[in-house]
Amino acid sequence: MIKIVGIGPRREDMTIMARQALEEAEIVIGYGGYTRQIKDLLEGKKIISLGMGQEIERAELAIDYDNKGHNVVLVSSGDPGVYGMANVLHQLMGKYSEVEVEVIPGVSAVNYSAALLGAPLHDFAVISLSDILTPLVEIKRKIRAASEADFIIAFYNPRSKQRTKPFKEALKILRDVRSHETLVGIVKTRETVSSVRIITLDQLKEEDVDMNTTLIVGNTFTYIDDGKMITPRGYVLPYSTHPLACDFYEKYLAGECIKGSNTSCEFYPCHSHPQNCTYCYCPFYPCGDPSTGGRWIKEKQVWSCEGCTWIHQDDTVECIGAKLPKLLEKVEDLQDNKKELLKLRRECVFLTK
Repeated sequence: MIKIVGIGPRREDMTIMARQALEEAEIVIGYGGYTRQIKDLLEGKKIISLGMGQEIERAELAIDYDNKGHNVVLVSSGDPGVYGMANVLHQLMGKYSEVEVEVIPGVSAVNYSAALLGAPLHDFAVISLSDILTPLVEIKRKIRAASEADFIIAFYNPRSKQRTKPFKEALKILRDVRSHETLVGIVKTRETVSSVRIITLDQLKEEDVDMNTTLIVGNTFTYIDDGKMITPRGYVLPYSTHPLACDFYEKYLAGECIKGSNTSCEFYPCHSHPQNCTYCYCPFYPCGDPSTGGRWIKEKQVWSCEGCTWIHQDDTVECIGAKLPKLLEKVEDLQDNKKELLKLRRECVFLTK
C-alpha cells in the first residue's frame, strides 16, 4: 500500500489521518524540505529525501518499495491533490499492475491562507504561476477566464528569482479586467511563521511575492471588515420593512414615483449630485453587503446605506428595472421574494460596479 500524505503548509496543521499514516509507515519518501519538517515523527523509519524536480523519481521509488511489500508513505506538502504528489503517482500507475494507493488529504495553502485572511473564498479558482511544466499561454488563458468570470483567484508559486514573467503577465491581465481597488490577500509562510497583508490590486508589486507566497485576489463583492478580508455569500438577513418603504413601494407599483433625479425632494441630493432617485428606498434593504458602501452601525445593530451610492446610478437603475417587475408585484414581495431580490442585486452589482 502506498499512502500519499498531505502534511499541510506547516507541521502544526497536519491532520490526524496524516499522523496515523506516518506512524504506520515503514518507508517515507519526500522532498527533503518536507521530511525535515516532520523528522521527529519519523524515528525508526527509512527516510528517502530527494530534491525539488525529482517528483517522478520519488513516485517510482514508492512503487518499487511497495512491490517489495513495504508500507510506503509518499509525503506531499499542503494537500497532495493540489499541485502535489497524488497527480504524479496516479499518472505513473498506468505502467504498473496491482498498485494500491490511498490519498490522505491535507490542509492546502489556499485553505490555510484564507483562514488567516478571514473568509475571502466563495466560488474560486486556484492557478499556479509556475511555467516549468505548463506553457505561459495556457496560464494566461486561465487567468483571464477566471478574472472575467469574477472568481476569487488563489495564485500558487507566483514568483521566483529566475521566474518573473508569469507574475508580470498575471498582473497585466488582472488590471485589465478587474477594478484596481480589488482586494488582494498576501500570505507568506516560512515553516512556523506566517505574515499576512491585505492591499488593493493597484498596490500589488512584484517584490511583494516570492515562492513562499500565496495570493488570494478578491472579486467584485470582497471587502475588509475589522482587518479581515471577506466575500459575502448573499444570505437573507431578518428584518421588517420600514413603513416609509412600504408607502414608497405602494406608490412605485402604482406608477406614481418620480424616475431619475428628484430635485424637488427636500433631501436631494441625499448622496451626491447628480443621483438617480428611482429607488429612493432600496428594494434590497438590508443587503448586509459592505462592498457597495453600506455598513453596520454596530452600537445600534442597524444597517446604514449612507455610504452606498450604487443604487442611485443610472446604469444600476436600468439593470434592476429590467427584472424587478417580475419579482416585485406587491409590497409584501420585498420580504417574500428577498432571496431572489438579493440574487438580482448580485447580478447587477457585477454588471455595473
